[in-house]
Amino acid sequence: MRPLIGISCCVKGFGMFNTPNHAASDSYVKVVLGPVGGLPILLPCFGPDCVAEILARVDGLIFTGSRSNVWPEYYGGPPHAEGTPEDLRRDETTLPLIRAAIEHGVPILAICRGMQELNVALGGSLDQRIQDLPDRIDHSTPSDQHIALSRTAKAHDVSLLPGTLLAQLAGNRDRIPVNSLHNQGVQHLAPRLVAEAWAPDGTVEAVRVEGAKSFAHGVQWHPEYDWERDSLSHDIFVAFRHACTAWAEEKRRAPLQAAAE
Repeated sequence: MRPLIGISCCVKGFGMFNTPNHAASDSYVKVVLGPVGGLPILLPCFGPDCVAEILARVDGLIFTGSRSNVWPEYYGGPPHAEGTPEDLRRDETTLPLIRAAIEHGVPILAICRGMQELNVALGGSLDQRIQDLPDRIDHSTPSDQHIALSRTAKAHDVSLLPGTLLAQLAGNRDRIPVNSLHNQGVQHLAPRLVAEAWAPDGTVEAVRVEGAKSFAHGVQWHPEYDWERDSLSHDIFVAFRHACTAWAEEKRRAPLQAAAE
């Protein structure tokens, strides 16, 4: 059986009445069906009450990117600038889900906003508009989203920490080019996170959870956009697949072992 992969959703208004909908980009569904080799399931913003039941069923979790920013009260930051998109219902779901998934050993891959959530969930903080800070480059989403290359074009290089899984997947190169579509970024790294990649301006671009029971990694860029043409993007999802498959097998063996005892 294919591993069941939960994909975090956002709450977005749709239609003439701006009706709240729970949504995730089709790119995440495609990547789960593709190199992850799993069965995708969209996780609505259900809040903290369903976390345990979700974790009992899924074999892995992808925390997705989004244009919305993590609510600053979760990390003691200043209020967002007027007009900044927020998604409190998503925050109320993803932050406790991340903590519980790490505790139980469910594999997680956190992408862009997802990596920011990972940092906040474990006690870190965020810079809200990196492009407005001195000596930092503009990491933000290009204004013209109708240009396809705005999502896949390599915006800058990142330097890789040698000896890490990410560096190994990159063929032990010391730097790689990435796409860049974010305003927020890591300010203070959470105590349990280890930085594995940095942009030229020092922005943390990849992390792992130190001492995690399973795969627990985050990247600030968007490998789901170019996995069909970029080998590193593809291999990140393959590594995630191996962890999810192993977790699914472990769950299947547990009842048999208990019955035998």
